[in-house]
Amino acid sequence: MKPSPEFLSQILDSVTESLVVIDESGDIIFVNRSWVTFGLNNGCSIGDNWFSINYLDECDKASGMGDDFGLIAADGIRSVIDGRERSFHFEYPCHGEREKRWFMMRVTSFVLNEQPYFVISHHNITKRKLAEEKALDLSQTDGLTNIPNRRFFDEFLHHEWKRCIRLQMPLSLAFIDIDHFKLLNDTYGHHKGDQCLKALASTIQKFARRPGDSCARFGGEEFAMIFGNTEGAAAAEQLNNLKRAVSDLRLPNVQSPVEPFLTVSIGLATTYPTLDQTEKDLIKRADSQLYRAKENGRDLICWDSESS
Repeated sequence: MKPSPEFLSQILDSVTESLVVIDESGDIIFVNRSWVTFGLNNGCSIGDNWFSINYLDECDKASGMGDDFGLIAADGIRSVIDGRERSFHFEYPCHGEREKRWFMMRVTSFVLNEQPYFVISHHNITKRKLAEEKALDLSQTDGLTNIPNRRFFDEFLHHEWKRCIRLQMPLSLAFIDIDHFKLLNDTYGHHKGDQCLKALASTIQKFARRPGDSCARFGGEEFAMIFGNTEGAAAAEQLNNLKRAVSDLRLPNVQSPVEPFLTVSIGLATTYPTLDQTEKDLIKRADSQLYRAKENGRDLICWDSESS
């Protein structure tokens, strides 16, 4: 027995994915129940009246309002309509006020009575994306201090470098090293040393507040700070405040020849990133200033003269 149209419609309505079918001009000719329900639950006032809507027009409107995902969707759908691609899919965020959500959009086609049609489905992939986000967060976090690690630092610096090139903004980088940390470990034990690393990390993190700022445990007793869109003088002022905050912790290090409590040496470098430089150039300059601070007695901030 050949299934009736009503039977086929019930099958599509039982699918949890939101489905919409459009013709080659983009006009909507079918939506399933999940599509309508999702729209109603997310403040869409169209209700069941989807058949007066052109899906491509809606994507273009979203793109015109600055929605990059609307542009990607429109281009992908047109690539299938034009025959450039057999199918198309991409992942996109669709966050609500109270929760994060991600979806996978897929576009496929079929021909009926010599007329092409295009099926667009939206599948909720939030569980997978949250698991990936958690795994990424763990992979970019230092296990001891719970601040970003070297891997995160490298990616963040690369992102800020490109942003500062594009917007012609300054970028400052500082390396912070605990003075005579080995003596602290030898005197109080590694457990106390770990406590000092945690306390210092927590203090450093308080001075990386803006979206273009970040800090990381670079390795061992060395930390790094990135100050996006920040001139050297402003970064140096922040680092002086940080140095005072570290001093106020009064973490004991009685065997240190510098002070009987924990102190830090800091190297700072600033540049206006350009295409003929790399992040490694800035890292080398900041590292050189850290070495100079240590050579000149420690408990100092040394600042690259090119920053001034």
